[in-house]
Amino acid sequence: MTRSKSNRTECRPEGLNRRTFLQAGGYAALIGVTGCTATGQTQETARRALNQLEPTNGKTSLSGDEFAYYANMYAAQSEEKFPLPAVPFQRIDPVFYRRLVDDPTGEKPGTIIVDTSHHLLYLTLGDGKSMRYGVGLGRAGFEWAGRGVIQYKRAWPRWTPPDEMVARQPELEPYSIANGGMEPGLNNPLGARALYIFQNGTDTLYRIHGSPEWWSIGKSVSSGCVRMLSQDVIDLYNRVTNGSPILVTSLTATA
Repeated sequence: MTRSKSNRTECRPEGLNRRTFLQAGGYAALIGVTGCTATGQTQETARRALNQLEPTNGKTSLSGDEFAYYANMYAAQSEEKFPLPAVPFQRIDPVFYRRLVDDPTGEKPGTIIVDTSHHLLYLTLGDGKSMRYGVGLGRAGFEWAGRGVIQYKRAWPRWTPPDEMVARQPELEPYSIANGGMEPGLNNPLGARALYIFQNGTDTLYRIHGSPEWWSIGKSVSSGCVRMLSQDVIDLYNRVTNGSPILVTSLTATA
């Protein structure tokens, strides 16, 4: 199913400003690493700095091996067209970290399932396994649910809010369809990657996309789209193809 046209929207973050953006990327120097590993003094410096931050939801610190694993997973990506800062993953509930899990969905391999009850996204891999990611979702009144397909995907896409959204929020006029949208970049609401959801051949205007707002993962705050950590949406983008099926629903349990 889809919501009425007046509520359809193309993904806008809630109040991303200079302060919150710097907050999102300000810890890059703490856990950015050279190459593919986080070891030695760099790892230990990052661990000490991040452990001084207020923990999220009272979670305990990660073990040494776990810290190194996730520091590598969520490290800065300087090779990107717009270099990505590292994610301060220790401030995110570990349930939302990317991980391989037993598949709880029963869907065929290659299917994306967004579990709206638990703010999780699964990509079924076959052999009873799924890759699971934490996501942020739309607030009440802007959700979309049902079956569709990933019609196409884009790296560092432009953002073009639809006319209905611009009518509600005139400050978005510079980024309207008529004005060509917003240029790609770190401040673009669609982030590093976007996967475009269609249903019955029609653009739903809902996307799976990256976001620098790591604090929004596990929450319902955006204008309707499925947002992911930038490093996670790149991983998902590399795993799926155009035409991949997607199901947005509520699962009763998690893996």
